[in-house]
Amino acid sequence: MERPNRQLLLSELRIRNAAYDVSLSRSVLSWKRRSSSPVYRPFRPSVCHSVSVSEIISVREEEEKSSRRRDRSSWKKIEKQGTDSRHAFTVLYVERCRQHRWRCAEVTFTCPEEALFQHWVSSIREQLAAIACRPKHLLVYINPYGGKKQGQRIYEHKVAPLFARAGVSTHVIVTEHANYARDHLRTEAELKTYDGVVCVGGDGMFSEIVHGLVWRTQMDAGVDPNGPQGALLPCSLRIGIIPAGSTDCICFATVGTNDPVTSALHIIVGDSQPMDVCSVHHNNTFLRYSISLLGYGFYGDVLTDSERKRWMGPARYDVSGVKMFLTHHYYEGTVSYLPARGIMGTPRDAAKCRSGCVVCHHNRQLLSDGAEVNEASECEGDSWRTIRGKFLAINAASMSCACPRSPKGLSPAAHLADGTTDLILVRKCSRFDFLRHLLRHTSKDDQFDLTFVEVHRVRRFCFTPRHCQSDSDLELDLRENGKRQIFRQFCRDYPTCGCAPAYSSWNCDGEILTHTAIDVRVHCQLIKLFARGIEEPMVFEDFPNPCAK
Repeated sequence: MERPNRQLLLSELRIRNAAYDVSLSRSVLSWKRRSSSPVYRPFRPSVCHSVSVSEIISVREEEEKSSRRRDRSSWKKIEKQGTDSRHAFTVLYVERCRQHRWRCAEVTFTCPEEALFQHWVSSIREQLAAIACRPKHLLVYINPYGGKKQGQRIYEHKVAPLFARAGVSTHVIVTEHANYARDHLRTEAELKTYDGVVCVGGDGMFSEIVHGLVWRTQMDAGVDPNGPQGALLPCSLRIGIIPAGSTDCICFATVGTNDPVTSALHIIVGDSQPMDVCSVHHNNTFLRYSISLLGYGFYGDVLTDSERKRWMGPARYDVSGVKMFLTHHYYEGTVSYLPARGIMGTPRDAAKCRSGCVVCHHNRQLLSDGAEVNEASECEGDSWRTIRGKFLAINAASMSCACPRSPKGLSPAAHLADGTTDLILVRKCSRFDFLRHLLRHTSKDDQFDLTFVEVHRVRRFCFTPRHCQSDSDLELDLRENGKRQIFRQFCRDYPTCGCAPAYSSWNCDGEILTHTAIDVRVHCQLIKLFARGIEEPMVFEDFPNPCAK
């Protein structure tokens, strides 16, 4: 078997009239400046740079141009007689910048002979063609109304030119109304002709793509998505996100930045990041899929109230958040959950989910090996835990839910693809204590280190609000809480008395669910994104490449 680091080419080429030793293997393209005489430049270090072949975007042949040299004495440009016969080619590649951003850099090599020039260009193109994970045909949906309504402009000015340079063909569809992309994927799209689906928009647009693609996959395979007990088939097509929304939480949690160019480059190089998806059911009827956050209580009330203030734009979330904090509603109900047993990692870990996450890989393997055991344990009542109480918020985070406003997110140690979700229960407390909990989302303090907050890593959970509980559960509550429960029940049944509402709404990735009693199940690595997870910062990564343009 041929070694990936075996050298394929080694030549002396020129970059900006300086001599470089340039080498190409199956994994790396590198160039090192030939050291000059120490008599003239004794302290100038030898410049060396290398790029992974997997992160080369394309190679471009340059047209022959007559070169010019500078007369140092008079600072005038004197054109050489005749035309320079040397040949040049430009390599476009990924360069890492600060805060997880990528940019498209380029370096131009000049060859002394045409045969050597052709050999270099053909060799690099052969290596790029051998990368099977790179997409060649993409289906692109653009939401022109999301966020600041800049989706179409962002795609045309920042993303489309990069796709053209990389030789990626696209079929672009501008959505006309809500759920347009979802319905098109379910019925009309010829998915076999594409290598992936790209959405230009926010988290709502991404949710549309997921709903359409997952539903289409199940229908094509004859799987009933309405059954909460059945396993769903993973989607074969990867999904790309070009951030153009208000929050772009999913893009931030999987790439580390909300930069359209960075996301486009992840798509071009063919990155793949699996992700868990939660299915939400009510009485064995499918409601929605959740990718990031399911929130009942505070976050559900904020979304419900903000829908009445859409005329305010993104500021409506801040206004509704302050209003719901001041009203301080709590809700009674029962949470039953199936703990994730025998897994690696806990919700209180200091380590975060990063690129090449060991926890996600281990837990996925554990889940695959014990699939039959897990299915049986879900039906056993002894494995389930039940909590009754009054809650200000009930949240299920399938990822950290980090965003620029909250860099840590709701659950900093949540993992993208480990087959679990972090169930966060915030019990009734004072406004001051609840404010402490909310402020810890933006600080370095442990947001779960509070007496009224508990977090559990689960594979499945159910929630039943008090007004939907059975007679036996209500009788049990009456015994536990005494006579005061009778008057509280009267107030909840007759809201005209001015007391708090009996139930909240579920916020499912920015959409309001029509039911409050739900059954949620995590499907491990159901979808894949054109991403690689957040990379750990490398030493000296911020130093610019002196050869790049």
